Order: sequence, then C-alpha cells, then structure tokens
Amino acid sequence: MAGAAALAASLEAVLGSRSNANRVFEILEPLAAQEEEEDIVSAARTCSRLFGALLERRELFVGPLPAQDAALADRYSAEDKYKIWMRHRYQDCVGCLGELMGHDAFQVKELSLCTLMKFVELEAQYPLIKIEWKGTLTFPFDLLKVVVDGLLPVNEDASLLISRFQEYMDYDDVRYFVMKAVTANIGQVMQKTKERPLPFYQQNVFSLISPINMPNKESDMVKFMVKQENREELKMSKLQAHRQVFQKMWLTFLKHKLPTGLYKKVLVILHDSVLPYMNEPTLMMDFLTVAYGIGGAISLLALNGLFILIHQHNLEYPDFYKKLYSLLDPSIYHVKYRARFFHLTDLFLSSSHLPAYLVAAFIKRLSRLALTAPPESLLMIIPFICNLFRRHPACRVLVHRPGGPADMSEDPYIMEEKEPSESRALESSLWEIQSLQNHYHPDVAKAAAVLNQSLSEMEDDVSGLLELSGYELFDKEVKKKAADVPLEFEQVRGLFGKKNDIFAEHFSLD
Repeated sequence: MAGAAALAASLEAVLGSRSNANRVFEILEPLAAQEEEEDIVSAARTCSRLFGALLERRELFVGPLPAQDAALADRYSAEDKYKIWMRHRYQDCVGCLGELMGHDAFQVKELSLCTLMKFVELEAQYPLIKIEWKGTLTFPFDLLKVVVDGLLPVNEDASLLISRFQEYMDYDDVRYFVMKAVTANIGQVMQKTKERPLPFYQQNVFSLISPINMPNKESDMVKFMVKQENREELKMSKLQAHRQVFQKMWLTFLKHKLPTGLYKKVLVILHDSVLPYMNEPTLMMDFLTVAYGIGGAISLLALNGLFILIHQHNLEYPDFYKKLYSLLDPSIYHVKYRARFFHLTDLFLSSSHLPAYLVAAFIKRLSRLALTAPPESLLMIIPFICNLFRRHPACRVLVHRPGGPADMSEDPYIMEEKEPSESRALESSLWEIQSLQNHYHPDVAKAAAVLNQSLSEMEDDVSGLLELSGYELFDKEVKKKAADVPLEFEQVRGLFGKKNDIFAEHFSLD
C-alpha cells in the first residue's frame, strides 16, 4: 500500500535529481492500479505537484512527441532524451486521470477532473506546442478533449461532475474548444449506435451544453485562459467563430434521435438559449417542423421555436394553422405547458388578416372543450375568447344569432373535422358559453355572463390568468371574508331535538 509519506519521498527524489527519474513509476503505479481510494487520491495529488513543477521548470519535451524507442537515437541530446521520456510519463498520467474520471467514487472523479484542468491551465502558460510562427495556436486542445471525453460517459449519469466543470466554461477559449470537443465526441459515439438513443450519454451531453452562456457581442469576450499576444487574429476571439462552433455542436447533437423526456427539455430552452446565438437559425427549421408534427406536448413546445423562425426569419409553414387547430384537445387545459401554449396561440391569432372562418373555428373548438375544463382554465379562456371577438368583429355572429342551436344535438359545428374551413363554425353559436353561465363556480358564471353585454373596445389582459392554478383559486376562496348572516333557529333540546320530547326527561346531551 502506497502511503502518503512514501509518495512524498518519491516526489522529492524525482524533483531533486534527474538520476532518480525512474522513481516516477512509484507515483504512477497507484493511479494505474486503481485500488484503494485513499491511495488513488494521494497519488493524483502527488502527480499534480510533480508534473505541475516539471511544466513550470520546462522539463517536458516541447513539440511533436517522438516515440519512446525513437528517442534513444543519437540525434537527441541527453537533455532531450530525459525530457522526451518524462513527457511520456506525463502522457501516462493524463491517460490514467482520464480513466479515473469514470471511477465509482465521486471524490476520485472530482480530483481527476481538477488535476487535468490544472494541467490545461499550466500548458496554457507553458505550452508543449512548439511555436514556429507568430500565429501558432498554443491552446492544449488534446488535453481538454481527454477531459470532455471523461465528462460524457455512455452508461452513467455524470451531471454532478459536469456541474463541477461549469466554472471553467467562463473562459472564452475553453468554451470554444469544449464545443469543438463535444461535436467530435458526439460524432464518434453516436456513429456506433445505428440511430439508437443512448439516454445516459445524450443527457450528459445536454447537461454540458445547455448551460453554455454565449457572449452577445465581441467586446464581452475578454476572459481567456491562454494569454496570446496576437489573440485578435485568432478565430476563437471572434464572435462569429464562436457562433459557428456553437451552431455545429447543436446541429450535431439534434440530428440523432432523442429520448422523449430529453426532446422536451431541448424544446423548452431552444427559443431563448440556442436560436439567438446561431449564425443561421433557419437550419433548425427541419428539427422544429418535425417536432411540431409529432403531436401532444412536443408539438406545444415546438411552437416557441417556430414562432421565432416565422416572425424573425420568414419561415413559411403551409399548414401551420391547421396543425395548431389540431393541437386543441381536452388535455390542453391540463398540461404543464398550458401558459406557454396559450400565450403563443394568442400571438398567432392576433393578426387582423386571418379569415373569419379560421378564427371562428378556434373560438368554437375552445368553447366546446371548455365544457369539461377546470375553473382555473375557464377563467383564462373566456377572456381569451372575448379578445378574439374584439379583434375579429366578423365572428360576433356566433354570439348574436337568434334561434341558433341551443345544445350539441342541434349544433352544425363538426368537432371531429381536422380542416378548420370545413368545420362549419360560422354557422353555429356559442351555446357552450351560455351553459357556463350556470357554472357551479361563481367567478366562472360571472365571467361567462360578459358575452350577454356589448364588449368594450379594450382587450382583456390575460397574461396574469395564464398560470392560474386550482390551488390559487381555492386559497382565494378560503381567505374570502364572508359577511355574517343572521339566522333564526330553535336550540336543540333532547335526544331527537323535538320541543316536547319525552326522551329529554330521561336522556341528556351534556
């Protein structure tokens, strides 16, 4: 068992004299053996000090590393032979630490990660890349790639280790090269799966790339790990280059089939964390249109991204409103993303150029679904429908139709029709809202009664009602102060409460 004292002695010997160079194996052995956790931790810390000192003292070979056998040739001096040999030991250490990022103990994983990132920082200061011309890039990309590969295991959740790594992503050059390394890693791993999802791996990739905080302008890019004189000339200092790498990384990630849960997580952040930082957001068109066509919650979540592409990048989606109409089903009032969906539907139906038959179909379908909706949804959807009437006066015929259908049996509206133009909505009336005027919840009945009067010109603000919950409604009712109601009653007397009850003479309620 390698004790801390023995490792410290080996460290002192190796750093003290080159004649003791072979004792480096005493330090590397516990790392390679991967036995006791304490031994691994001690060895990793000792390696950190050893190779950190050797990098600072520039005692590792600089430039393309020759093979160990080739280093024995006469053309290398004794100094170079030592540096080449020690650089190979450094490579062995890096390889062991990369493997230890997959260790069972989190302490070992974390220490391996921090040690490798310390080496990245030191290699940034004391490059092992030979500077042959002024513009030579000295960032230790290969070493960073070892770290990224260790953060993305295929068969286990590495989210805790990834969260520990996030502090390094504040460096603009580290972020740039991490994105390049992730792109390469996805290509290597997913190529072997034949389009089969890898839930752990893909979740790890998402955990690493979703919190990336991209700069908004070039002047924000001031924090670099590698201090290079000609940084302005390098790609990694250009915002355009960052966005290009960011875009390629996301497109590579999204071209592979995702597990359903992860699909939803991606769509939730896509509109504000991904699309604004891409050079060409329209490249997401295929991904979003496919997601929109899937149906259910995934279609609802794809709306945000599609909205940005339609409004800001002139995306044309031929059957967009037909698909939006088909998303209106009974679950729409119960899903977690209800607020987001109705906020976007409100925006899509705000144009005064929409045909009356289309808006009438939406009004009618929402009204029909309202018959089975909970009160918190009804308090939002009734003002929503009223706003549609204000924007599209041609649809008010649904309200003011004497002798119109009084219930479902007489209603010409075809709920099952997928094409809004064929649903015959404009021939119908809003008997559903009339029914809601008898709702058990007084606030719903009061809201539905608004359609009995002429609507004001000013639209209702529904933004505060979009996220209204049943708990809030209940809480509001509980906190209501009811006025005292005077009651006349006869005090109970006797077992059966009758005035001249014979049982009262024999039984007492006390």
